[in-house]
Amino acid sequence: MAAVQEFPVRVDAALDAPSRWLWLVKWLLLIPHFVVLALLWLGFVVTTAMALAAIVVTGRYPRSLFDFNVGVLRWTWRVQYYAAGAFGTDRYPPFTLADDPAYPAHLDVVYPQRLSRGLALVKWWLLAIPQYIVVAVFTGGGLWAIGHVGRGGAANWPGLIGVLALVAAIILLCTGRYPGQLFDFVIGLNRWVLRVAAYAALMTDQYPPFRLDQGGSEPGALTVPPPPGPAGGQPPGRRPGWTPGRVVCVVAGGLLAVLSLGLLGAGGVATWATTAGRQAGYVSLGSEQFSTSGYAVASGPLELQAYSQGWDAFRTLLGTVRLTATPAGPGQVFIGIAPAGQAASYLSGTAYATVRDITAGHHVGYSWHPGGAAPGRPDRAGIWTARASGPGRQTLTWQPRTGHWTVVAMNADASRPVSIRVALAATTPALPWVAGALLTAGVLALILAGVLIIVAARRAAAVAADVPASETGGQQ
Repeated sequence: MAAVQEFPVRVDAALDAPSRWLWLVKWLLLIPHFVVLALLWLGFVVTTAMALAAIVVTGRYPRSLFDFNVGVLRWTWRVQYYAAGAFGTDRYPPFTLADDPAYPAHLDVVYPQRLSRGLALVKWWLLAIPQYIVVAVFTGGGLWAIGHVGRGGAANWPGLIGVLALVAAIILLCTGRYPGQLFDFVIGLNRWVLRVAAYAALMTDQYPPFRLDQGGSEPGALTVPPPPGPAGGQPPGRRPGWTPGRVVCVVAGGLLAVLSLGLLGAGGVATWATTAGRQAGYVSLGSEQFSTSGYAVASGPLELQAYSQGWDAFRTLLGTVRLTATPAGPGQVFIGIAPAGQAASYLSGTAYATVRDITAGHHVGYSWHPGGAAPGRPDRAGIWTARASGPGRQTLTWQPRTGHWTVVAMNADASRPVSIRVALAATTPALPWVAGALLTAGVLALILAGVLIIVAARRAAAVAADVPASETGGQQ
């Protein structure tokens, strides 16, 4: 459609006599679209970030990236219109980024010749905050009100759009007619959301108006019927710029970009631990408070298994292990490491707790072993491979080796209850190599992501450049 309009984002829809009952199962029919859109939006985020860098440097939005992002918004709008955003048609959305003149929902964005470098840095997060608040009310906290699930599995507020679309669907089910005024209102809400989405994606510098333009057609726009052509929205003789293969390249590039961020983040943490995070040659691996009403706190059996040809991975990765035990009170503390079988024999018949798990919130789960008093002071038992005992903070060091091991913390006089904070640290001789490998893999993944996206975008742009402007019919 060719149009003259006030705002550069055009959203149109035509009520297409939806059936009474199909809306009940549309969410199931759209599962393939949800999967594809999840990947497309990943590519959308990456290409928008690339466009931001290009705008800041050149003042222009790369045309091929612009066409891809418009296509993602167009695809999303068609899915929304078919389902929870309006329930306005029973025609299944086409799997294409291009505009389909035969489909009753359309979206187009006028390509900006120039964009402000300064606005690109602030409009998508600072200037758009008031619009985000409005969009959150319309969509229930997200950009698209499709199947949001909150914490604990409870459904979130579906947003004003979702509620009104559901009301219209129920009226349709009962009466066989879609209320026209409600349709106009719902399309106006969706139009507002899509304008904000295009503005946040840097596609225009024109601020979205705070007004509700209702109706299926863009208000104030002169609509010219599209010329006849094949289904799929491509004029005769025009080659598609964004082919499925190029779209797959962008999606793969987006996945690699996300993977690279994870690798670079992990490599950065490992580098910090190797340098600034290392104290007296040890890297801290965390600490936890352990308490029990019994006579001891024990770890579960720790299995360390050597690999072939004499290479012990745990010794290579951990190096020397340091355990530091600090009592909660003024008493003396004991901490020791023993073979798991001997530790179990020593604690047999004793009331003690075994650490079962430690959650992210530092909640320690225990398994309780009923019994009586400890068999005597732990420092007099001859089972310990490494141990430390005495008043205040006590530290032991241990060279890990193959076997099954148990860490036991007690009061030095074998009394109850036990409350001890244990800190773990290790020399981690392999950590610098791990950090280097993570950073290298992250950089390579980022380069590959950029190559995939740039090559796909350049080829799409080359195809678009070969098509005369008269053939595009105003389509982006």
